[in-house]
Amino acid sequence: MMHSSTYEYLKPTDEQLRHMAIVRAAAKAYNDVLDAWLPPGPDKTVIIRTHRTNAMWANVAITRHPDGTPRS
Repeated sequence: MMHSSTYEYLKPTDEQLRHMAIVRAAAKAYNDVLDAWLPPGPDKTVIIRTHRTNAMWANVAITRHPDGTPRS
């Protein structure tokens, strides 16, 4: 069962914000490589959109435990 706050807004701590910025910068750098080197087309679109989803899930992993409980 998921934590009751799983679908509520969770304000990240200052430390979590720093971690998110580092992960987001790495995700952006990888996105730039994908964008520069993959040929245009639907596969590229799926890859970049999926990568964006992964980057968003990284934020969740930084702020919550697998059951949705907020990390302190």
